[in-house]
Amino acid sequence: MLLLALLVTVLYGEFVRDRLDLSQLAGYAVGFGFVVCLLGSVLLHELGHALTARRYGIGVRGITLELLGGYTEMDRDAPSPKVDLLVSLAGPAVSLVLGVGAAVATAALPERTLPHQLAFQLAVSNIVVAIFNSLPGLPLDGGRALRAGVWAVSRDRHLGTEVAGWVGRAVAIGTALVVALLTATGLLSPFGLAFMLLVAFTLWQGAGQSIRAARISRRFPLIDLARLARPVFAVPTGTPLAEAQRRGADASLGVSDAAGRLVALVDRAAAAAVPVERRPWVAVDSVSRGIDGIYAMPVDLDGEQVIKTVQAHPGAQYLVTSGEDVVGVLHVADLAQLLEPKRKMNE
Repeated sequence: MLLLALLVTVLYGEFVRDRLDLSQLAGYAVGFGFVVCLLGSVLLHELGHALTARRYGIGVRGITLELLGGYTEMDRDAPSPKVDLLVSLAGPAVSLVLGVGAAVATAALPERTLPHQLAFQLAVSNIVVAIFNSLPGLPLDGGRALRAGVWAVSRDRHLGTEVAGWVGRAVAIGTALVVALLTATGLLSPFGLAFMLLVAFTLWQGAGQSIRAARISRRFPLIDLARLARPVFAVPTGTPLAEAQRRGADASLGVSDAAGRLVALVDRAAAAAVPVERRPWVAVDSVSRGIDGIYAMPVDLDGEQVIKTVQAHPGAQYLVTSGEDVVGVLHVADLAQLLEPKRKMNE
């Protein structure tokens, strides 16, 4: 982002300097001011999403700003297609209002003046953002609107996400083709070519992530901690690692104290890093982690709750509990294999 901001500052500064006969320092100052205005426009766009989401009871964790885009992180999905549609269209609506307002200011200001030039650039950039963002494909706002429409008709949010993701890939291809055509006709500069190809690639990547997310979400109901969690096989403290692995087989290895209480879990990665010839001489305690530092989740959580817990508390393994008893250990690798079996097999 900093490199892009610097590039826009220099390029726009040189452009406005030649057009308005400014000094080099003044030109760069205007270029920097234009970058600040762009960031302000992006912030207002994202605030449109955020405030609309909060209006319908959806919490907003934060807003991430980039020079030519942004992202509003919400704490949950929209509860209905109508809310999803309103939240998605709020951002482009704000950009359109800003663009029209800047266009009116452009018409009212004297030509070949600095205010006129800045107003014109803000009008063009905001209107382009509003139109481009409204294209019907994820990860664009128009893609979220399309998802809401498919969701409303099919009653299946995941189907809406997948359809909007595939349309997003078509939008990415179309963007690349338009870029190629403009380049062939000499209407696009090398900088514009590189930038637009980057935009097309970003759209393709975002659309692919949306399709993947929809396919994973479909499998949330398959998450059953009682079946997915591996049983814990606890060995007394001081047991050689080789002996513990021989006894435990595919179970999750634990370490118990003198009273037989589970006090630690063997870290699979740390245990695997110990050379085979050294394992008879290495105690399990040296490759274990106390259970106090391992997040626990109740065995009766549903699939969506499990995913939210993993996202909020990242880790390689989790204790699965029933009341005060540990009934097993959930390994993230097992959860990933359940959610993406084809990806796992391909790997």
